[in-house]
Amino acid sequence: MKILISGASGMIAGHLIPVLESKGHSLWKLVRGKSAAENEIVWSSKDGFSVEEAAKLEGFDAVIHLAGDNVASENWSAEKKKKIRASRIDGTRFLIHALAKCDSKPKTLISASAIGFYGNREDEVLTEDSVVGEGFFPEICSGWEIEAMKAKDFGTRVVTPRIGVVLAPDGGALEKMLTPFKLGVGGVVGSGKQWMSWIAIEDLVGLIVFALENESIEGPLNATAPNPVTNERFTKTLGRVLHRPTFIPVPEFAIKLLFGEMGETLLLQGNRVVPQKALDAGYEFKFPELEEAIKDQVDSRQ
Repeated sequence: MKILISGASGMIAGHLIPVLESKGHSLWKLVRGKSAAENEIVWSSKDGFSVEEAAKLEGFDAVIHLAGDNVASENWSAEKKKKIRASRIDGTRFLIHALAKCDSKPKTLISASAIGFYGNREDEVLTEDSVVGEGFFPEICSGWEIEAMKAKDFGTRVVTPRIGVVLAPDGGALEKMLTPFKLGVGGVVGSGKQWMSWIAIEDLVGLIVFALENESIEGPLNATAPNPVTNERFTKTLGRVLHRPTFIPVPEFAIKLLFGEMGETLLLQGNRVVPQKALDAGYEFKFPELEEAIKDQVDSRQ
């Protein structure tokens, strides 16, 4: 297949691209600034495509849309929130609008979303049929998905993976956690009762490829492992794998003081997400259990 990928310089794409290449697919990338290769198309999540670059969107079999501003890179100031919204909602709108004008439109669009769609839901078990939550992040994820789903209007199959906490050896949440844990100062965050719906990078890539190759899969797809855990269990598991203590808690007030709304949303709140659609479709997770997943990622760093 001829496949277009946005967010190609990101961590997820860095793991996905080699897998797609190994399957013989022809890959093109959406890039910002200037193109450095023939297989690159220039765009901007703020301004969309020039007429010349939009013409290059003809004839793709699939588009995998992963672009989005890093939500955990800094506190959520008013300006940061604008960046998050523009990179996801506006950027997706520009992409779908450009694809709609193509004579030869893609058969499949896989457009990233996040489990932030569900908001803070405590112990409620959440599947793809669960309703959207309340707050800034659910609003962003919902708007993000709405823009992607507009591709259905011109006959494209749309899948929106709602991505959980990604465990990878070269970035994401796990990388940020490793330093304090290795120093022996890792501990439960807040109450520790908040749920963490995680996924190993191998399974996230596997689910994207699975969705690409299975035409029966449409709409939201929870991209999480089948066994979410509480923050307390995650903390103890990571400490056990690293052979480090986990007795120094991080109090709720400190998270709110240091990281504001971003910290409260990403660290103190949580949701218990189950990948029901993937399980029903027969996807077999390589890492369904947390400890094996963490061991694999830690070993990959060495």
